[in-house]
Amino acid sequence: MGTANSWVRYWRDGNRPLEAMHAHFFDHVYSLHSHDTYSFGITDAGAQTFRCRGAAHTSGAGMVMAFNPDEVHDGRAAVEWGYQYRIVHIGPSVVCETLADASDGRSGGMPLFMRPVLTDSVVTGPLARLHANLVAPADPLVTDELLTAAILKMAERGATRAPRVRTLAGQAQRQAARRAWALLNEAFLEPLSAHDLAKAAGCSRFALYRAFRAEYGMPPSNYQRLLRLRQARRLLTRGVAPASAAADAGFSDQAHFNRWFKRTYGITPGTFQHAAL
Repeated sequence: MGTANSWVRYWRDGNRPLEAMHAHFFDHVYSLHSHDTYSFGITDAGAQTFRCRGAAHTSGAGMVMAFNPDEVHDGRAAVEWGYQYRIVHIGPSVVCETLADASDGRSGGMPLFMRPVLTDSVVTGPLARLHANLVAPADPLVTDELLTAAILKMAERGATRAPRVRTLAGQAQRQAARRAWALLNEAFLEPLSAHDLAKAAGCSRFALYRAFRAEYGMPPSNYQRLLRLRQARRLLTRGVAPASAAADAGFSDQAHFNRWFKRTYGITPGTFQHAAL
């Protein structure tokens, strides 16, 4: 049991207080400390123990840790083979603004998480997807959607007061979705954010996400990616090399493009181009 087998990876968003870490520790011991963020961690394997709020807590595989800003805690391995975990640190301003947006401006203040360890598996998926998105190149729209989903699910399942979200219905829902749809079709190559779409739709980001998904059967980010894939197909049929087609269609790298092309069409870009030419 030594540090030779331990590893740590860390990422930080350059535009807002948002950080992520992925680590496997064996004999590392955290001293008493706190963060100026909300910190949500998933224990992937092993177990870790920590003291918080005057008591000892243990987070095993599949459990989620939730720390409020400035909440003092320590940490160490609870088993001989250590523990592997993922954690995201989200600034209070981001959490509060996201919850206010979902409730159409009715801010309930900073949420308070009373349980340092959650055994609710429902929160694991949204947090894991957010973490995976933060540590790899991603479009702003995808990050915005996953960040909102993770914050809302954590607040819904772990905070002392669940958020009261507000959505659209009927004609208002259809109009908002269609306005966002029009902007996506016009500027799908641009790094659009959830704020850009919500502004065009005339509603909150959360309401727009729900409206778009209800009207078109997929989130806005999925539709933007589909439009980019269609553009890439057009370029491939003109003989543009797959790497250039990926870049010209708005994909961050060729691996990302190849992965989504095959997921969507069942074949690689190269196979498609070979058949098309």
